[in-house]
Amino acid sequence: MKILVTGGAGFIGSHTCVELLESGFEVVAIDNFENSSPVSIDRIKQIAEKDLRFYRGDVRDRTLLERIFTEHEIDAVIHFAGLKAVGESCRMPIAYYDNNIGGTLALVETMQKFGCKRIIFSSSATVYGEPKKLPVDESCPTGNVTNPYGATKYFQERILSDLQASDPSWTVVLLRYFNPVGAHPSGLLGEDPKGIPNNLTPYIAKVACGKLKEIHVFGNDYPTPDGTGVRDYIHVVDLARGHVAALRHCRKPGRYVYNLGTGTGYSVLQVIKAFERACGRKLNYVIDPRREGDVATIYADPGKANRELFWRAEHNLDDMCRTLWNYYRNNPNGT
Repeated sequence: MKILVTGGAGFIGSHTCVELLESGFEVVAIDNFENSSPVSIDRIKQIAEKDLRFYRGDVRDRTLLERIFTEHEIDAVIHFAGLKAVGESCRMPIAYYDNNIGGTLALVETMQKFGCKRIIFSSSATVYGEPKKLPVDESCPTGNVTNPYGATKYFQERILSDLQASDPSWTVVLLRYFNPVGAHPSGLLGEDPKGIPNNLTPYIAKVACGKLKEIHVFGNDYPTPDGTGVRDYIHVVDLARGHVAALRHCRKPGRYVYNLGTGTGYSVLQVIKAFERACGRKLNYVIDPRREGDVATIYADPGKANRELFWRAEHNLDDMCRTLWNYYRNNPNGT
């Protein structure tokens, strides 16, 4: 099978390209490098010891998409491309709606034109908003989102679900990620956002490297054991393998929804302590006010993915921090 991966040079996309190539799939990737590096493409090939076809460009560019589908017989699409920071989305909502929703519309319209009707979508636990129960399973209500980023994911899910309902020959898989962290064990791929990181673990890593002075912890007055936000962190390699499992097991037309998480919640301070164990030293942090759009606690019930996709997260928090630190030690100036 030949798989188109949008956002293929990004954090999750690059790791998924590796897993796809190592699992025998052919890969075509597109990325505009807005928050990634061309070096990632070379490293995907180095790790997998296989080639892929790469196109530089924006997924909203319909002309480029039509070129890709003309030059390749694409069997399925894994759609990662999009902006992804909660705090930034609160400051720049229009950019998030334009990029994320516009990209999905351009992509599915092109897929439909070329008769490719199988898509795996990179969704998020943010679609659940403030959870009504814990752990969160796929039956929990969605749509009561707390930030524009989550709203774009919810709207994209609706677009794809409505498309599948209108044309039952589509196969739509919605994978709701919890918090992807860690890095490839080779030390060649990891999360290296441009500028000041919006996500916790790359921020911690940059403090450990001496690139940033201190970690900013947003709020210590949440109703959690230590007052800091609790999240379900999942190793990026486990997450990437979840996409391969979805390709293998979601073959029939229909709409499929799965949480990809570990089922365990860790607080921000627990993650900092785990990273201290990985890097072997204490790290400075300061408590800031709560960040707009954040919820107190959310973690997954991944049982449905365990049962139906025969997939299970295998890495723990120490693995996540150790592999990310290994990546930053090997790449002090980024990828």
